[in-house]
Amino acid sequence: MDAVNTQTLMVLAVVVILVLVALAVVLAQRKRQSRQLEERFGPEYGRLVKELGNRSKAEAELKRRQQRVEGLRIVPLAPGEGARFSKAWNSLQAEFVDNPQGAVAQADELVRELMQKRGYPMGDFERRAADISVDHPAVVSNYRAAQQIRSRNLRGEADTEELRKALVHYRALFDDLLEVREGQRERMPARPVEVRS
Repeated sequence: MDAVNTQTLMVLAVVVILVLVALAVVLAQRKRQSRQLEERFGPEYGRLVKELGNRSKAEAELKRRQQRVEGLRIVPLAPGEGARFSKAWNSLQAEFVDNPQGAVAQADELVRELMQKRGYPMGDFERRAADISVDHPAVVSNYRAAQQIRSRNLRGEADTEELRKALVHYRALFDDLLEVREGQRERMPARPVEVRS
């Protein structure tokens, strides 16, 4: 009886050790995956954890975003298209001094056109921001900030300084989206945005 009990205890000890090792491996993989998602998505990761209330839900959403965007056909611009978009941006930026509200509206339209040209679907704002966060996580917060100011502007609540900030936010996203194939694009220098008193 003692030999049977000893043998049973040994088997149970081995099983417990194997379960603990398996659990440690699973926890290490989850932690590594969380760290990778946090590094890839940056501030968007933290924003989503806060919005959804926990890491598991946020990470599941980020994985869904990745899968969705992997299924899209996102393409770089041809060099001529990049130059056309840069020229359009410089025109709207120059218009800011005389018409800040119009320049912000044009910036929003130009960014949407650029996103569409690159292959991003034009769903509602949250879907666009989610899609952008996969390949352009460093600037999705700029897009959100620009949209908030734009919404305040549509309600007549944004002043010229806020509109200037919106244009700067749009510019950050615009520059990040303006990838051109076949060599580097010729970057036009950003013209300073002047604010009329």
